[in-house]
Amino acid sequence: MNEKAIETNPIPVLADGTVPLTPEQIVEQLRILRMHIPDFGPLTASDAASIRKAAHVHDDMVRAATNTVGASPSVSGALDKDAETLRTERMDVGRWSAVEDELLTMYKGVSSANLARRHRLGLAALQTYSIARQLVREKQHADLLPHVAEMRRVNKFGPKRRPQPAEPVTPPVVPTPVPK
Repeated sequence: MNEKAIETNPIPVLADGTVPLTPEQIVEQLRILRMHIPDFGPLTASDAASIRKAAHVHDDMVRAATNTVGASPSVSGALDKDAETLRTERMDVGRWSAVEDELLTMYKGVSSANLARRHRLGLAALQTYSIARQLVREKQHADLLPHVAEMRRVNKFGPKRRPQPAEPVTPPVVPTPVPK
């Protein structure tokens, strides 16, 4: 039996001995994680805009306001929150910021890896086109002609082919009436 016919791609094993997850498995895991994030959900553009100013109050202001709530039962009562609740929320913001940073890093890494995959695939397609164009010059590779024609038709990198201009349509000449 032909050795090349039996050859398969081995499943990559990571340094820790585990097998990488498929994209579908990762999406499934991300959806499960999403269910564990408090207050998770997208905001409409107008809702995000309406809360953005208050969400970006400087941390020194938040700290000072928390101290004021702790110092005044009147302010605490009006706000319906105590200083400890505000301190907990402030700490949660910092902890969730770390999650946000990690997710952004992961997004950039996945995006870069996919760019590299697209590059490898595109490079293989361009190399295939170049090789096939050379092969079709020989009669024995005439079966590649329709494939080369299709690659030429869909190639976005080659010279731009202008459509043949249609015959210019000249409007009919209408004689202008002579005033009597």
